[in-house]
Amino acid sequence: MPPEPTRRNYDATGYWYGSSASERGVAVLNALRRYRAAESDMRRRTRDSMKMNETDLAALRFLVRAGRKHEPVSAKVLAEHLAITSASTSVLINRLVASGHVERLPHPTDKRGVLLRATEGTHAEVTDTLSGMHGRMITAAQGLSPDETAAVVSFLEAMTAAVDVDDHALAEIALAEARAEAEAEALAELEGRLPAPAATA
Repeated sequence: MPPEPTRRNYDATGYWYGSSASERGVAVLNALRRYRAAESDMRRRTRDSMKMNETDLAALRFLVRAGRKHEPVSAKVLAEHLAITSASTSVLINRLVASGHVERLPHPTDKRGVLLRATEGTHAEVTDTLSGMHGRMITAAQGLSPDETAAVVSFLEAMTAAVDVDDHALAEIALAEARAEAEAEALAELEGRLPAPAATA
């Protein structure tokens, strides 16, 4: 029987993978996809409840974490964290200051410098919105045995390494996978055309 088309493999899990992938591996990728979908839905609900976009929420979460650690955050630091331009950062800061979520503070040593801080109300809002979910997540993680913890950490690190490749390496991998897929399909087609072996007496 010819291998299943790669497109069908993608539709089944949201990932591209070869026809020879095991059911066990596909089941793991399916579980990972479901988690990613659930997390994406959670982030959307959080944005909706706080009435802000994804970048604004990411900025607030960063400022809240920095505030708890007493780490100073400038506009430049925030821009680098969000990977956006200084102009976009200025617009974002103005918006969050106007909404009462962020306040500007004078830099303690640089007279021309300005630091950013999430307001007390923002700390409470973010905590109220996310603490329940984070509590359930840590409860699930702490329920793992030491061996299960090691296996999960190892798997997630391997998945991180699998996606953390440069574009050139990724293109080479995709090309190799496409060639292997084409060779498998050609071999299957050839085998289908060969006459059946003659029955022996």
